[in-house]
Amino acid sequence: MSEREPIRRSWLQVRWRQLRNPPPPVLRAVVANFALAGAGGLMLLLADLALPSDALPPLIAVYLFAVLAGGSLLTYLWVELPTGASGVRRRSGWAALLGLFAALPICYLVLVVVFQVVRPLIAG
Repeated sequence: MSEREPIRRSWLQVRWRQLRNPPPPVLRAVVANFALAGAGGLMLLLADLALPSDALPPLIAVYLFAVLAGGSLLTYLWVELPTGASGVRRRSGWAALLGLFAALPICYLVLVVVFQVVRPLIAG
């Protein structure tokens, strides 16, 4: 019996396939962090419109801490290690670290969208 050669895919085909089929732990970490960062970004925008501008830097620091810590905790609770036994749930500090690393770029993106795109449109 002859062995079949694996299908050779281009770099773009491989990345498109990865985009369509993300690993569940990564997808869950990103969803949890986007939900937290989006809600926090909305609150920052409302605070920016209602409060004086000198009150904003401490609020941004609180926002960053809350999204990093909350995203890490939510990912820890939501992402479980795969096990062979059904019904056994195991957690790991690696899941929390995955949530922390997912939160960093998401915080940055939300802050850029809120303060560089949405706020100029509203202040217009």
